[in-house]
Amino acid sequence: MNILLATQLIGWLLVLMGAFQLVPLIAALLFAEAALPYLISAAVPLLLGLPIALGVRPENVRVRPRDGFFIVSSAWILASVFGALPYVTTGVLSPVDGLLESVAGFTTTGSTVLVAIEETPRALLLWRSLTQWLGGMGIVVFTVALMPILGIGGMRLFKAEVPGPVKEKIRPRVAETARQLWLIYVGLTLAECLALLLSGMSGFDALCHSLTTLSTGGFSTRNASIGAYDSAAIDWVVIVFMILAGMNFVLHYRLLTGRVRTVWEDTELRYYLSVLSLAVLLIALAAWRVQAPSGDGPLFRHVVFQVVSVMTTTGYTTADFELWPSLSHLVLLSLMILGAMAGSTSGGVKSLRAVLAFRAVRNTFATAAHRNAIRPPVHYGGKPVPNDILAGTWIFLAVYFALVGVTALVVTAFGYDLITAMSAALTTVGNVGPGLGEIGPADNFAHFPAAVKLTFAFCMIAGRLELFTLLVLLSSGFWRR
Repeated sequence: MNILLATQLIGWLLVLMGAFQLVPLIAALLFAEAALPYLISAAVPLLLGLPIALGVRPENVRVRPRDGFFIVSSAWILASVFGALPYVTTGVLSPVDGLLESVAGFTTTGSTVLVAIEETPRALLLWRSLTQWLGGMGIVVFTVALMPILGIGGMRLFKAEVPGPVKEKIRPRVAETARQLWLIYVGLTLAECLALLLSGMSGFDALCHSLTTLSTGGFSTRNASIGAYDSAAIDWVVIVFMILAGMNFVLHYRLLTGRVRTVWEDTELRYYLSVLSLAVLLIALAAWRVQAPSGDGPLFRHVVFQVVSVMTTTGYTTADFELWPSLSHLVLLSLMILGAMAGSTSGGVKSLRAVLAFRAVRNTFATAAHRNAIRPPVHYGGKPVPNDILAGTWIFLAVYFALVGVTALVVTAFGYDLITAMSAALTTVGNVGPGLGEIGPADNFAHFPAAVKLTFAFCMIAGRLELFTLLVLLSSGFWRR
């Protein structure tokens, strides 16, 4: 492993963390809030990172696979640790709670431990939202875009960071790809912020919710989430941008370059929209049949909102869906597992893996009764899918559900019921946020013991990094020369 290279990159990441933490410091000064806690939080990573970044001079700047796994995993862990400083220095949260809130931010999980959100300093709420926005597209991808300045190639880091089983470069150079992705990301964020302002949301709330919608994070500035605004216009704006955030960002690039037909012909996009529509239909019929309570506003709007929020793993709420029929709970839990599209900011298994698995199973059934039949290859986008990608899909699913099972076992060991345990495991590994039981839309994660919270933090980072990027570090073979 190239230790010197990894050390230098981690140093630059700490510098970036300190620079980003100047944002809540400036906000505290503007809002006339205590600024010293944010000054300390920004100074620590800057003072640690600058000597490392400037003092290390690696001769070999090639990023190998092992280097990529180590650097990306270290970056997310360190970002979460130093991102917890504002919560602790302001005295709002304890170190363990601050770490969980920070991890939930950077991994865009949204599993909050804050109880009185509306009483929290606004500068801290802005930092909370910013962590999700940075984690949405990936702080490492942001760094990759700057790597040409350092003379370091970043394709290995890009492959380890970008969510989803298939990585499609939209530009020949990876740094240019990262910049294009971030430009699209920033553009959509600004567009939603403007739309929320026109819908009647205040400037501060519009900014924070735009940051946490495009990242599919779900942190809100209100205890009742989006439901606190009781506005059809705001609901529909958020719905539209959650759907856009759940799309592969390569498709957004194609739209901007005029390739509309290739976007509509994308198999995963059609699958994603079809599942959303089917889930809305099932839950709406089930809820309408028993006249389930929906809070303020029409039931159908709340159903659409919750389906989109859960499938994109955003985690916003406008109604207490725990009061809906059991069929609704089953559908929502299934959506938590599935997630949105590969190459989006959402969590979960990703729709592309579901499509590939379904087609592989279909091919198996088609040839099961014919011993000598040659099984046709699985096709996607008109091309055969390599066997290593199919094998990786099955291995991912096996590890994913194994981690969910182990996490649920840990939660039940501390006395929680099965619904809460399974829901918590699915929402943390899938980076969703709210769930069922004691972590429903009206609840939070503050009541869990410290050991369970640390388990959740591990699951969130593992889920955000597609499991293997982090779990491979636990293998003894990884550390052998």
